[in-house]
Amino acid sequence: MTSDPTLLKAFAPTGKLRASINLGNPILANRNAATGAAGGVSVDLAREFAARLGVDTDLVVFDTAAKSVEAVTTEAADIGFFAIDPLRCAGIAFTAPYVLIEGFYLVREDSPVRDNADVDRETNRVVVGKGSAYDLFLTRELKHAQIVREASSQAVVEAFLRERLDVAAGVKQQLEADIAGRAGLRLLGERFMVIQQAMGTPKSRGDAAARHLHAFVEEMKRSGFVQAALARHGVSGASVAPPAQG
Repeated sequence: MTSDPTLLKAFAPTGKLRASINLGNPILANRNAATGAAGGVSVDLAREFAARLGVDTDLVVFDTAAKSVEAVTTEAADIGFFAIDPLRCAGIAFTAPYVLIEGFYLVREDSPVRDNADVDRETNRVVVGKGSAYDLFLTRELKHAQIVREASSQAVVEAFLRERLDVAAGVKQQLEADIAGRAGLRLLGERFMVIQQAMGTPKSRGDAAARHLHAFVEEMKRSGFVQAALARHGVSGASVAPPAQG
């Protein structure tokens, strides 16, 4: 438990740690079907960090990454859990990643798109979750294909099917879950990106707060806390990020 009043003020100015939780990434956060309560790896980390500070946790829950990022950027939340992206770094101080997740493409079985190199063509419409890490990444990387943005990552596959779009992009596990039991669909054979999931706090909270959060994440990886949380919540296909360099 920290006794540093400067850190307590930085992370819990309201007396509680307000943690922004993104349910748009079900690998790391979700709602309990019976109770409606938020849970998952992100929630476990938030509660552990609050316990280290000696304060209660106030979960601020959102359905998309964009809303979750905005909450931390505008200081409506004190910490959050996001994929690292240059655009988000303007207002958020990120730790090194704690979990690595893969982004994949989905197409129809009879699609002429056979590998990742076939995606970026003028004839292709690629559907993504608006404001997601892979939306931000593909906005920079795709030069010819048209990007179609849906309100959330969970809506991507339905839009892909409903509007007869050419490619759906998303987190591999989300795509696999959404197409379970549906014939005639396939994931391409390799990832198009590695999504680096990290913790973050508003840059306005200062360098000392950023260093403290970074050290917490490194300890959670080193101690096995993150690996145990992944196992406890039955998460497969995601891996604990390696120790930060330097």
